[in-house]
Amino acid sequence: MKKYTFKGGVHPNHCKEQTEHLRIEEFPAPAVAVVPLTQHMGKVTKPLVDKGDRVLVGQLIGETVKHVSASVHSPVSGTVLSVKPFPHPSGRLVNAVEIENDGADEIMEYAPIGNRWTETAPGELVQEVAAAGIVGMGGAGFPTHVKLSPSALKSIDTLIINGSECEPYLTDDHRIMIERTDGILTGALIMRKILGAKNTFIAIEDNKPEAIKAVAGRVASSQFSGITLVVLKSKYPQGGERSLITAVTKRKVPSGGLPMDAGCVVQNVGTALAVCEAIMEARPLYRRVVSVMGVGVRSPKNFLTRVGTPVRALLEACGANLSIAKKVILGGPMMGAALSDINVPVIKTSSAILVLDQITESVKKYPCINCGLCVRVCPMRLIPSRLAKFVEKGNLDDAAKWNIFNCMECGSCTYACPAKVNLVQFFKLGKMKIRATQAKQKWVV
Repeated sequence: MKKYTFKGGVHPNHCKEQTEHLRIEEFPAPAVAVVPLTQHMGKVTKPLVDKGDRVLVGQLIGETVKHVSASVHSPVSGTVLSVKPFPHPSGRLVNAVEIENDGADEIMEYAPIGNRWTETAPGELVQEVAAAGIVGMGGAGFPTHVKLSPSALKSIDTLIINGSECEPYLTDDHRIMIERTDGILTGALIMRKILGAKNTFIAIEDNKPEAIKAVAGRVASSQFSGITLVVLKSKYPQGGERSLITAVTKRKVPSGGLPMDAGCVVQNVGTALAVCEAIMEARPLYRRVVSVMGVGVRSPKNFLTRVGTPVRALLEACGANLSIAKKVILGGPMMGAALSDINVPVIKTSSAILVLDQITESVKKYPCINCGLCVRVCPMRLIPSRLAKFVEKGNLDDAAKWNIFNCMECGSCTYACPAKVNLVQFFKLGKMKIRATQAKQKWVV
């Protein structure tokens, strides 16, 4: 089978051996769930409950106030203890609903569309996806109903289901492709109907032969006709939307544009499964698979985990030796976030918990030697070394002109840099400063 890829990227060790062959286990619901009202890209949701209220599993507890937002549902049944700011995986204090679990696991009943989805209008299906609070499960957390509602001016002909999972260590997508294959493919069919896409692909890297075999066996059936399996060369960041679109379709997303501008919509396999569960079972998104692994983790696991579960609880269940842990990362080592507090809750975008016993200093170690490696590996065809210098010197206008906002913050440049310059940190800082300046100017005007 032909293998697809993109230009640029790096080849870090896969490091997936700890959990790639372990079946998904259901993790017990937490005694107290802390459910942030921000688990997505966009506006914070408005709380619908208050202290003393009783809630059910799947009950809406946070409603959207803007189009780019996502509803939040209770992962347990029980009593609301408080609605106040709590530590969030982002490192900020975020408004959250604290719920004491009563152990009854009483579920809020909704009427599913079920197999009637084939005759249901696309607009109604999008409403169900929005009501379920589904977001991009690959990490970005962009509200799925927004992606499924392109402007009438955008002609979408291609849907790509992203099963590349190119980050080292991560295996949550791998396992659901093996264990929940039909759910993912059904979700793909539902989204294809919504978008009216002619072409539907599911793309998987070649370092996941079990997942490829599972998906290949099902797409060959008449039930899932029209879905094409694409095998990708294993390379990071193959799972980035722009990289994936280029690899699969040879199209390029224009600078400053979105995948829709190239006629494509990309959705993660976890998102596809969540769409299937929302339509077929009327299940809101209040749980996800989280892989736990790393140094000193005696019993690595892939857990089906409810939102609001403390990270500490998962680590303790896996026998993690926290005395040797120097860093705990939520997500992968390339784009994940190091946690300052392991009592923060799992949220919709939490794919993994990674324990490391070494740290890398977040300072420049040596001067740039102008070797050009960062340019060679950049999937966005930027000049990272120059952009970093612009930010370091405070030349933010030049950084913007040289397309700093096209940077996807994948970290390939930092990984490849022989001088150990933390390039991606400069880009994050530069973007933050430019946005702050723009917001101030807008306010003044």
